Amino acid sequence: MSTSVKTMLKQILMQLIFTICFAFFGSIYERFSHEVYSYYMMYAFSIPLVMGALPYSLMALKQYQPDKSFLHLWNSAIITFTIGSILKGILDIYGTNSSLLTVYPIVGLILTVFAIITLKFKRKRKSMKK
Repeated sequence: MSTSVKTMLKQILMQLIFTICFAFFGSIYERFSHEVYSYYMMYAFSIPLVMGALPYSLMALKQYQPDKSFLHLWNSAIITFTIGSILKGILDIYGTNSSLLTVYPIVGLILTVFAIITLKFKRKRKSMKK
């Protein structure tokens, strides 16, 4: 097994662990929320699943190894979106709102854009070397 596949399998495993942990956290939190629910809390687990495990699985199947800068930026975007979703869910369940929650999607989007730029930059750099 090549190192690129091992790296991607490690990333997939970590994202699946995060998915399970956030699903468990959400279910426990909502169990004690006196029957007040928030979709942000319920579906926070889907962010690491859809943004993490799915793309990393495709990269592993194609045996594609992205740069570490991409992995760091992409994983940071995933955790930013997830934490923002959980905090929004907590505030929804508590019955309040905060304007500071607008920061999480903005920062997550910026991190996602930078991650995609580093991915495109790597592809361009490889094509220039050939």
